Amino acid sequence: MTDQTPVAPVPSERGDVAPIAVVTGADSGIGRATAVALARDGFDVGITFRADEESAQSAADEVREHGRRAAVRQMDLGELPGAADAVDALADELGGIGVLVNNAGTGTRTRVLDMDYETWKHVIAVDLDGAFLCSQRAGRRMVDAGRGGRIVNVTSVHEHVPRVGAAPYCAAKAGIGLLTKVLALELGEYGVTVNAVAPGEIATPMTGQPDEDPRESPRPGAPLGRPGLAAEVAAMIAFLASPGAAYVTGASHVVDGGVTLMGAQAGLSFPDDSWRRP
Repeated sequence: MTDQTPVAPVPSERGDVAPIAVVTGADSGIGRATAVALARDGFDVGITFRADEESAQSAADEVREHGRRAAVRQMDLGELPGAADAVDALADELGGIGVLVNNAGTGTRTRVLDMDYETWKHVIAVDLDGAFLCSQRAGRRMVDAGRGGRIVNVTSVHEHVPRVGAAPYCAAKAGIGLLTKVLALELGEYGVTVNAVAPGEIATPMTGQPDEDPRESPRPGAPLGRPGLAAEVAAMIAFLASPGAAYVTGASHVVDGGVTLMGAQAGLSFPDDSWRRP
């Protein structure tokens, strides 16, 4: 006698989601690794950059090496709301949008009592307002196209845990975390999934570690003992854009080598008060 319980087939293709992705801040680091990973998975990729057009064009060339189309647009999220036009421009050039990766962002190393209001506003605008506006532009197109879609917001472990000197960054990332959940609720009926990916310390130019092998940079306080690779974060983003993640929405996926697990254990190991300074 055989088991008659139906088994859902494993998707062998991307599904009906348009094979076109837009990745913000894709000229370096996690954004660039994500653009390449999505190209490898069969997506044409729109790339945005703030200042380094040469690196953005190099990333586009790497996408094309995988046989996919690439388009590049400048986008400075400090100039909102107009900067979000880049999402529409890339979608128009490539013929639609099936995946948006909100990766572009900025941060601070200033304690609250020393911070000016303009710095606070700038970080919130770039990190939170930018994600809102880009998601709105892409979400409208996904709904109108009727093919579903994927929105992936790159946050940080500081979506979940605080850091001295990073008040607006932490506030913005936590805000994106709940924005992700609201979007998941509102867009689910249209077949659009919305998730966050929360990296820990990743060896990228943003953390001052470009082109370094993280295995050569020991981190005794981290369970895996090293920083991460941009490609390791990109792999999670690519999974969330894949058919295998079609039933995953409204979640935050931490990619941090176990750092956020340390909690009180790590806190009790500090020999002095140096942690109080950025």
